[in-house]
Amino acid sequence: MEFVICINNQNYPASLEVRKIYKLIPDYSANLHQMIRVIDESGEDYLYPKNYFMSVELSDAIIEASATIN
Repeated sequence: MEFVICINNQNYPASLEVRKIYKLIPDYSANLHQMIRVIDESGEDYLYPKNYFMSVELSDAIIEASATIN
């Protein structure tokens, strides 16, 4: 699993929260257009500009703990 942190939510304030970590969904086509696919505040996956996010590495303990939520 890969995760990113939102660093900009301009034009998407209802869908993205700055400083929040989002799960990245691999999407080769989106990447070609400088976009990434993440599961946003709606709970669905959508495309957003790649420069709105930075990669983040989470420890295995955090990933395991978050898997038990929901």
